[in-house]
Amino acid sequence: MDIVDPVGSSAATSRSLAARPASLEGVTIALLDNSKPNAKELLERLGALLAAQAGARGVRVWSKPGSSVSATAAVLEEIARSARVALTASAD
Repeated sequence: MDIVDPVGSSAATSRSLAARPASLEGVTIALLDNSKPNAKELLERLGALLAAQAGARGVRVWSKPGSSVSATAAVLEEIARSARVALTASAD
């Protein structure tokens, strides 16, 4: 019998978080759908609430091809250029 160590290694480096805006008023919000069932619906509802209650200028949704796949660098760069705040969700 072979026993396999399930602990993997990660090449990820630590990064600092962006500063939070004082308000969402006039801000474009990016929503990143991870493609799990109901994630898009959850994010769209949250985006609508933030736009209505916090005065966000707009909400834009991006999708990953699958929950086990990272968003591409191009998608992340587009989100960074297009929005001041980004949210993602995992749902089932």
